[in-house]
Amino acid sequence: MHTSAKRSISYNKRNLSNKTLLKLYRSMLKPRLIEEKMLVLLRQGKISKWFSGIGQEAISVGVTMALDKEEYILPMHRNLGVFTTREIPLHRLFCQWQGKMSGFTKGRDRSFHFGTQDYNIVGMISHLGPQLGVADGIALANLLKKNKKATVVFTGEGGTSEGDFHEALNVASVWQLPVIFCIENNGYGLSTPTSEQYHCKNLADRGKGYGIESFILDGNNVVEVFSKVTKLAQSIRKRPRPILIEFKTFRRRGHEEASGTKYVPKALMQEWEAKDPIENFKQYLLEQKILSEKLHLEYTEDIKNEIDDNLKSAFAEDDIIPNLTTELGDVYKPFDYKEHKPKLKAKEIRFIDAISDALRLSMKRHKDLVIMGQDIAEYGGVFKITDGFVKQFGKERVRNTPICESAIVEVGMGLSISGIKSIVEMQFADFVSSGFNPIVNYLAKSHYRWNQNADVVVRMPCGAGVAAGPFHSQTNEAWFTKTPGLKVVYPAFPYDAKGLLNTAINDPNPVLFFEHKALYRTIRQDVPSDYYTLPLGKASIIKEGDDVSIITYGAPVHWALETLKANTNISADLIDLRSLQPLDYDSIVASVKKTGKVIILQEDSLFGGIASDISAYIMEHCFEYLDAPVIRVASIETPIPFIGQLENQYLAKNRFETELKTLITY
Repeated sequence: MHTSAKRSISYNKRNLSNKTLLKLYRSMLKPRLIEEKMLVLLRQGKISKWFSGIGQEAISVGVTMALDKEEYILPMHRNLGVFTTREIPLHRLFCQWQGKMSGFTKGRDRSFHFGTQDYNIVGMISHLGPQLGVADGIALANLLKKNKKATVVFTGEGGTSEGDFHEALNVASVWQLPVIFCIENNGYGLSTPTSEQYHCKNLADRGKGYGIESFILDGNNVVEVFSKVTKLAQSIRKRPRPILIEFKTFRRRGHEEASGTKYVPKALMQEWEAKDPIENFKQYLLEQKILSEKLHLEYTEDIKNEIDDNLKSAFAEDDIIPNLTTELGDVYKPFDYKEHKPKLKAKEIRFIDAISDALRLSMKRHKDLVIMGQDIAEYGGVFKITDGFVKQFGKERVRNTPICESAIVEVGMGLSISGIKSIVEMQFADFVSSGFNPIVNYLAKSHYRWNQNADVVVRMPCGAGVAAGPFHSQTNEAWFTKTPGLKVVYPAFPYDAKGLLNTAINDPNPVLFFEHKALYRTIRQDVPSDYYTLPLGKASIIKEGDDVSIITYGAPVHWALETLKANTNISADLIDLRSLQPLDYDSIVASVKKTGKVIILQEDSLFGGIASDISAYIMEHCFEYLDAPVIRVASIETPIPFIGQLENQYLAKNRFETELKTLITY
């Protein structure tokens, strides 16, 4: 770095001690020197990619120093100063960037795509937006725990164009969450200038629309950043509420180094180089005789030695040797299933009552369990499943949400990071498409990536047969059975629904729990009134026979029962899968080996459904036992129509009997 004679930034030290000012300076110097070393290593081919934050150190360092160490911070990929200011050992950081085992993701993700509970840091994913809602969840946990802690989350000006940004701000405002949203407005989203990213004078102005206090700070002035964020963090600890800060700064390197900066006008680059946060602050400290050149050189030498020593140890660490057992074993957090047997007498209840019972008993069992969803509080939900819950458990734990499925799934993730279980109710399973990204990219991948489980159950009222049309009738389980890291449960009977939902809530992994709407008030069964559990991944053998294996789940279980009742001459194994992920392959194989004929029935349309995977599995593992081709029966390849006669034609129900009889006579 070169010392310039004239400063472009004015500082007001206010009541800050010289010790604090020197700490701010050294804390900015460290990530700068690391970055300069990384750029050399990048050119040498010793690291694969680099997202530079050169020129933005004042934001990372100032914000992080303003927080207590036990407060969570959610940085982006230009916030190296967050990690170094939290004093993460450089050996671990360097191993992370080189894909070594001592990193934070065991080589499974790169750069800053990781979190660490040891340092209360939650890293980003490439989709940018979801971490804003996750910060809401952590802030909600702080509110529920009444621990008077703040949470800080970063995004860039480009990220503010994503829907997650707006959903997260709205939720934080409605719930008055103690979270500080930090926008690093550095001029460009990759090569797209701010003039093409938003059409308002300042991004801070967006706070007004959500009823949120907002501020604009000079992101290159570390004293201003540290002082203001310190004051605001102290304030929201005492009076919880969200705050939006826009930091004006500039990205002086490429989006990542391969991108370059040819699209940036040279004069603009020179203007911001003159505003370098470290050069300017160094000049100020020298002028005030707080820093000497000798001390600066001592800092530089100490940091460079630390970098070199830790780089040597990181390079010396052995490369990761792939281990299949380890890879597969880390997708889910281990779950020690405990069987709870019912003790009280059973009584006949509806499917919907079984769901409500499970929720109520689990809310009693897990004292901090939170349920979130649209209209679930005083109204009791559109199906009245949570009717009376507010009176029994309070509005803190039974939370009406704005219509923002994405943010609420992310809130569930944030609660899990803070050690709190949650249930997210999709008003209809169809609406999960608005929250699809955080489910498949955040909840599903977090444990595999950095050992952080997502203790979230997403309830999915689904299915056709009630004349609800294309947007309220889908059975979309195949969207999720495809995604490693998720569990998918789909009961057909009240007894199973209650026991499996209790287990899903106990399970520390993300579970998609499908509840067929057409079964809610039509299927009744004797169900114990007290708490009990059933294991995930274990099918139910409803009927036993020798002619054919019928494999199905959800409402089609009842279609199959009706068909067998009308055809008493057919001797069939009827397998209700109950759980689609994990799947009970053992029961499937045992039945196929016995009967030699298989028909798989699903309500979903045929192509890409779970019946296809089960069929392929049977062909691969039981081929020599088959006496006929495996038959799949599913709904037709159209969206789900509204009017009854079209819906009846759509559903697989009316074709099943014919296909079954054809298979029997093969």
